[in-house]
This record gives sequence, C-alpha cells and structure tokens, in this order.
Amino acid sequence: MTDMRNEMDSDLDQNYSLNSNADPKNMQELTIYVQNLLQNVQDKFQTMSDQIITRIDDMGNRIDDLEKSIADLMNQAGVEGTAPEK
Repeated sequence: MTDMRNEMDSDLDQNYSLNSNADPKNMQELTIYVQNLLQNVQDKFQTMSDQIITRIDDMGNRIDDLEKSIADLMNQAGVEGTAPEK
C-alpha cells in the first residue's frame, strides 16, 4: 500500500512540476505544485548565494594579492610605507 502511495505521489510530482502546463485540480495537487515551486526557488537562491560567495572570496584574494604587489613595489622603490595588515 505504501509503495502504491509513493508511486501516486511521484506521478503527481511529475504532472505538476513547474515545467508542466497542467493546472492543479485539488488540494493535494496544489500542495505538490507549491512545494515544487518553493523547492525550485530555494535551489535557485542557493545557487546564486554560492556564486556570490565564491565571487566575494575571489575578490578578497585579488585584493590581498594587489596589496602585496603594491607593498613590494613600494619596497623596491624605497618608499616608506606601512606594511600590509595581512
């Protein structure tokens, strides 16, 4: 009985996915549609968050490298300056 229920739920998930043009007809179908919609939004948000964090980390690394390069150039030129904080 549980297997049959899981199979029915799986079929409903496929029929009422975001890519489907079928309109939900009852509360169960509407619930599945909303769950799929929220899962899709959450997945996209997570992907975007990961991309933003990666870019921020890359930018931080580039800034650190730039600070080191500037300090090296200042040392080579004999200019007194403060050492990089990191």
